[in-house]
Amino acid sequence: MYEVMMYDGGIYRSNELLEMIEDAGGVIIQKTRSAQMFNVTMSIPGEDKDAMEKMCRSIGGMVRSVPLAGTEIAIIGPTLGRHHMPHPVCDIAEILRQSGAITVVMGLARGRGKATSQISVREMDIINEYDAAVFVLGNFKSCVESKKHLFEKIRIPVILVSGPMPDGLEEHCEAIVPGVGRRSERMRTPEDRKKLDEIADKTDEVIRARKKMIEEDPLFVHPAEIKQLLEEYEPIKDCLRPAPLVLHLDGLRLKISMKDNIKEVSDMNVYGRRLGDIAKISESRINDSSMIVRIMTRSEVNDRDAGK
Repeated sequence: MYEVMMYDGGIYRSNELLEMIEDAGGVIIQKTRSAQMFNVTMSIPGEDKDAMEKMCRSIGGMVRSVPLAGTEIAIIGPTLGRHHMPHPVCDIAEILRQSGAITVVMGLARGRGKATSQISVREMDIINEYDAAVFVLGNFKSCVESKKHLFEKIRIPVILVSGPMPDGLEEHCEAIVPGVGRRSERMRTPEDRKKLDEIADKTDEVIRARKKMIEEDPLFVHPAEIKQLLEEYEPIKDCLRPAPLVLHLDGLRLKISMKDNIKEVSDMNVYGRRLGDIAKISESRINDSSMIVRIMTRSEVNDRDAGK
């Protein structure tokens, strides 16, 4: 299994670090240099983690684990109404960002009310574009239990956060964290911070389980390698949107128009193959200015080759 780490230090001997990442068969997820400071998020084989930490310390830098780096996670509240957001939804989003994830906060159009809450097909399609979804519900047990239809058909892993511990929802989500619910203030106390850490830990467990499942039939190419290729694509360089390339566990989100770029992106050369032949490229359900690239597994590519 690959481990994701973040190095933070100076540029002194940084070339040695980059060479070690390459020698270990690792991948650079993100690299930032400003003045004399150097920051790199890397994914390396687990057996090389200790050696990499030793290397980072020897060149005067700090290294920490960011287990959720390379993921995009949706934090979902029943509505965008004041009584549902921004607390504690934004606090949960922030703790996941500190663990390396890109987070997006969403509110359902008709999620309010025990008897009237709904989720549309388009909302489910949007949520399914992410690596995982954290649903933050309320304080009443019967109300939480009655809203299982909001996430029972979601295809990605679901972490449920609520006030009480609901019964009978274990088969509809990968993890449940009680003790939060609806509240009107920030989560600032030591007990609150422990609860936020628990949510981050549960999300990490869910993401690790999904990574292990992917490793059973590995992707044809690591998403970070596609990211490095796309970083040289001119429309990506010119894109002014925050994080124009977002890594997923099984692909990427490209914040450029599919209509204007599908041919050029599909024809990009990846180890002698067209990107369009080893990945499924589709338009994001959010809007027409983004596209989703889902990399095929090795068995899928082999089956496609055999069928030609």
